[in-house]
Amino acid sequence: MAESKKSLIVCIINNGFSDLVMDAAVKCGAKGGTTFHARGTGNKDIEKFFGITISPEKEVVLIVVDEQIKDDVVLAIYQDAGLDTKGQGIIFTLPVEDFVNYKKK
Repeated sequence: MAESKKSLIVCIINNGFSDLVMDAAVKCGAKGGTTFHARGTGNKDIEKFFGITISPEKEVVLIVVDEQIKDDVVLAIYQDAGLDTKGQGIIFTLPVEDFVNYKKK
């Protein structure tokens, strides 16, 4: 049986908005994800250029999905929590080369 290809979706979002990311992902078929807290650093000139306030307190959401639903999940996350929202999420994907899911017997 051939394994389906997987992708890792990474979303860096303002603190307190990770539920928006997960809700959007689950609606598109994601099974779950991992969230952790982070602290961003940035150039103050970026804030002036883009006209947005950059909060240093962030959350990072990691979601592994089948390649077939990746684009749908990314689009849903962007619409609900992307740069044009209060969450100001940045989203990118990476291919997952190996994926191991052991089940105890």
